[in-house]
Amino acid sequence: MFEYFYHQILRKTVVSFGTLFNNILIRHTDGTGNDISVMKVPLAYGPTEKFLARIQQAADLNKPVQLSLPRMSFEFIGLTYDPARKVTTTQAFKAVRNPGDKTTTKKVYMPVPYNMRFELSIMAKKNDDCLQIIEQILPYFQPAYTMTVNLISDIGEKRDIPVVLDGISMRDDYDGDFNTRRVLYYTLTFTAKTYLFGPVASANGVIKKATIDYMTGVDPSQARREQRYSVTPRAVRDYNVDQTTSITENLTKTETIIDVSSVSGLSEKSYINIDGEQMRIKKIDGTKIVVDRAQDGTEAMEHAIGAYINVVNTDDDALIEVGDDFGFNETLSFFQDFKEYSPSQGEDI
Repeated sequence: MFEYFYHQILRKTVVSFGTLFNNILIRHTDGTGNDISVMKVPLAYGPTEKFLARIQQAADLNKPVQLSLPRMSFEFIGLTYDPARKVTTTQAFKAVRNPGDKTTTKKVYMPVPYNMRFELSIMAKKNDDCLQIIEQILPYFQPAYTMTVNLISDIGEKRDIPVVLDGISMRDDYDGDFNTRRVLYYTLTFTAKTYLFGPVASANGVIKKATIDYMTGVDPSQARREQRYSVTPRAVRDYNVDQTTSITENLTKTETIIDVSSVSGLSEKSYINIDGEQMRIKKIDGTKIVVDRAQDGTEAMEHAIGAYINVVNTDDDALIEVGDDFGFNETLSFFQDFKEYSPSQGEDI
């Protein structure tokens, strides 16, 4: 049932959360508004109590070196399942080409939604220092701020993770004698809505053809096959840059009759590509071809004399990669028999 995998999703989310607060500054000014000091607030991972204990219980640490304030700390404090974001887990989420091997694809099932809870603590001696820090944080959470995390590097899966500000609390530890340091601290609680993925598996054998047989008859056991519908992926751009021929005149955006240097290698009802514009050949007349412009979502554009014509054919179909846009080649066949196609044997039986 279980196999080893580790995507470091929780760790990446913790690091990304901390990065949100690693550039907070505070300024102290004199009576004329000039800066006396500008300080970047230190940020560390760990519980607040750890830092407070050092301030309050180890007084000798303050001489000659003390724990400087203000400072911030954050901590990952909990993980809960989020049923509101649940999707069908049996559906394969993505299959993409492995960057290191063009013949291998990878896939992973739909992720499981989990909420990660965080606490961010702000400690300072002066209330104004705390307020400066708070005002640099709160405007970005309304109440959520979205951060992008690369959850699974193997398949390039990046997700926008909303970080929701749940609440703010404040405490002032002012009790004690004159030798006890005063500490003001604010605690901000957050929820990061992340996703956890299972193992990534290799997924060889991308579907290259789909076939449906239509049969007629009231009794399924005696039904006669009438028609077969087959589709295969069709490339909507040129992959192999074959440079079959070239145009012999400048071409405007609206012209549909093109003079070419040679029609060898061209055929009617086939597709060609000129400088990224996809066209369909309707008719060939001598060294002229009549085309439909701007096919397969491309835009009509001007082309200069000498531009190469690349034929988009089955050679390009074979080079379609997972994730590419593609069209379909459709084939209809008609029968008058009782045979069925066997996928395992690759023939009608």
